[in-house]
Amino acid sequence: MVSQLTSALKPDVIYPDSDGQPMSDNTKQFRWILTVQQNIDWWFANDPNIFVAGDLLWYPVEGDPKIRQAPDVMVIIGRPKGERGSYKQWEENHIPPQVVFEILSPGNTQTEMNKKLVFYDRYGVDEYYLYDPDKNDLSGWLRVAERLDVIEQMHDWVSPRLGIRFDLSGEELQILRPDGEPFATYIEIQQRLERERDRASQAEQRASQAEQRVTQAEERASQAESALELERQKAERLAQRLREAGIDDPNGLE
Repeated sequence: MVSQLTSALKPDVIYPDSDGQPMSDNTKQFRWILTVQQNIDWWFANDPNIFVAGDLLWYPVEGDPKIRQAPDVMVIIGRPKGERGSYKQWEENHIPPQVVFEILSPGNTQTEMNKKLVFYDRYGVDEYYLYDPDKNDLSGWLRVAERLDVIEQMHDWVSPRLGIRFDLSGEELQILRPDGEPFATYIEIQQRLERERDRASQAEQRASQAEQRVTQAEERASQAESALELERQKAERLAQRLREAGIDDPNGLE
């Protein structure tokens, strides 16, 4: 009875939707977070059971809201898309994020990043990628034998879970989709759409002009046909008058 009363009086555990920390420290970090999150989300848009989030608090342990992390980008395969204030793992069929991305900023300390690596290792992340855009340095870890192990060579590395490829041959990391197309920023995507719209509009104009030329040609052909018909009718009337005048073959007259 005492146990039941104590349980009834125990307050509900609160899991805040925000940790009070900014999503990013600068525009470069923010651009990278959005680019990674939006491109992965777009690529898997037709799969209802892949959830992609950016800067969303992840609570892996029920009853302990202090155990949490907010990856810059996380991908959960096997969970439905949808709005969430946070990712409570026990409400998500106990499935942890399989892939996590962190974009380094000048405000991140080595101790902070070490703690994140330990957290992701402990709570079941399969792939962890850390990118420093200022140094163009990419590090990665892959779960092997129940532990996250360092990926020795990141250039041309292909994510086992996502199928994306990392290209470090240029001055800035390029991430390629499984179809070989590079990840693009929102501005780049809009520019491509505008170019496609311009090309489509120009093609439509050319098609319309070609259709007008065909119509004009048909009209000229119809006019020529009408003129020929008039000439034929004139010739028939002339021949009729000549026959009525008793002249059968005007060409034979002297």
